[in-house]
Amino acid sequence: MPRPCRCRRVCAEPTCRRFEPQTPGAPEPVVLNVDEYEVLRLVDFEERTHEECARQMQVSRTTVTEIYERARFKLADALVNSRPLVIEGGRYRLCEEKSDDCCPGRCPRHNTPLPDFNSLKGNIMRIAIPVKNEDIYQHFGMAAFFKIYDVEENRIVNSQVVQSTGRGHGAMFELLQQNGVQCVICGGIGAGAVEALQAGGIRLLAGVRGNADEAVNAFLQGTLTASEEGACDHHHQHHGEGGCGCGCSDDESCHCRH
Repeated sequence: MPRPCRCRRVCAEPTCRRFEPQTPGAPEPVVLNVDEYEVLRLVDFEERTHEECARQMQVSRTTVTEIYERARFKLADALVNSRPLVIEGGRYRLCEEKSDDCCPGRCPRHNTPLPDFNSLKGNIMRIAIPVKNEDIYQHFGMAAFFKIYDVEENRIVNSQVVQSTGRGHGAMFELLQQNGVQCVICGGIGAGAVEALQAGGIRLLAGVRGNADEAVNAFLQGTLTASEEGACDHHHQHHGEGGCGCGCSDDESCHCRH
């Protein structure tokens, strides 16, 4: 007798459920189940491993791999054959936990917009960390997401993950300025980015690895090991204003993701 199919835990319902090509007489739509959508969100968008995805959805890793392969084929079918894509159905249950820690990452149920920094009262410090999943991303100029913390009286009172809109230290600096960031904790960072942060009066603590939340807490406790000047861990020889924006040059020795 086959085992009953276990409902997959989904963080939230999709905000958009239908995508349709702008072609007349489109064929039957491809139906992407909600649990398949969730696997794509976690693995492809949040860049989690299949094992991490399985833990969050409370299923086995092999189940996640099967769902992922099926979902990727459906996406390919919709794109190659110009078929509408509809997200519906599947065996899933919505996450009902209230803790902010139940779904690590960019959970749409918990992430609320950061308050306007100028409207905050009291002695608030705003700290930003480039992140990938929950860890410190090691290439500042290539970071797709920053986790921003509001700290008051030496404790975190609010946090949010924001998405960068470009690449290069110029785009990153603009994002930090727009959000009133006063301190950056990061891993590898190039000379151009270091100079931009220093010129903007943003304190820099570089050369840090590990979990982002733990790094902020260590900083608040005075136990964080970091460099005040910045450190680049890219494997190339030159650092300048050109290139991918992480501080490296455009030569062939750059191994950053362009």
